Amino acid sequence: MHESPRMKHLVFQALADAARDGERVALGIISGVKGSSPQKVGAKALFYADGRIHGTLGGGCLEAEVQQRAIQALRTGQPATFDLLLDHDFGWDDGLICGGKVLGLILPDAIAAGQDFWAKLAARKSTVTWGVGNDFSIVAVEPGNASSGWQYCETISPPCDLWIAGAGHIAQAAAPLAAQLDFKVSVFDDRPALANRHYFPGEITLHAGTWAQLGAVPYPAGPAFALIVTRGHRHDALVLRDWIQQPFLFLGMIGSSRKARTIFEHFREEKIATPEQMKRVACPVGIPIQSRSVEEIAVSIMAQFIQKRAELVHDQAGSPAAHSELVG
Repeated sequence: MHESPRMKHLVFQALADAARDGERVALGIISGVKGSSPQKVGAKALFYADGRIHGTLGGGCLEAEVQQRAIQALRTGQPATFDLLLDHDFGWDDGLICGGKVLGLILPDAIAAGQDFWAKLAARKSTVTWGVGNDFSIVAVEPGNASSGWQYCETISPPCDLWIAGAGHIAQAAAPLAAQLDFKVSVFDDRPALANRHYFPGEITLHAGTWAQLGAVPYPAGPAFALIVTRGHRHDALVLRDWIQQPFLFLGMIGSSRKARTIFEHFREEKIATPEQMKRVACPVGIPIQSRSVEEIAVSIMAQFIQKRAELVHDQAGSPAAHSELVG
């Protein structure tokens, strides 16, 4: 289990809401791990005095133990650390015998950082680094100053963009799923009857117009991916001709291996794209899971995009971990 950026966003928003309402909550953070554990460094949960929990540190006995300590911290107002060994004695009753060691922080005064502080992290409009000092203070961290003097330090970045060409059945299934998986989704189509709110939720950006008009939409500022699922080979090739020139980290296109060979041969003959550019295109897109339905195809496609995002973005950026992270 690993805390997704989307879950972080929701925890930060819950902190902003608590700060706005003056509701005291204790923020629990896993700041270090060694060996196997149900969550990774950076996992967070909010513990409320009435027993509610928002987010997760992995569930089971680990979370129950931290919850007890968090409620006590809310009573005393004193921050605390925890250092738990997930061995046979600790986890037998709940079946949590990971064998690893988990370090963490409990911050009962997290809302003191202010609504604006947490709302900025929740919005993820820019890259921001924040940390917990040795005195348990929660502050923004200046660039280049995140290496020492902190019990926990983390960099929050905007979500990766995903452009989807085509607003048909596959896009209608894949786009909401991609949004749930923490992609910032934009759908493009030359058919306004499909590229509209009847088929796509409000968190997805829609662009309708001729493909020539759609080609003028500015390329995203951050890491971006693309998926081509238009209504036919001709339209797919038309979009690919333009999008293959863009610096997408990965570009997937619906279709068969034969379709890919035909389009790529044409692109080579016409000098439309270089071999390096064509290597970034996966056709057929998706991982082989014997998918049949539209929904299953969407799952297979997004599974491949998750994999590529992890390889091309998250691994390059490194772990947003605390400086106290242990090496397993």
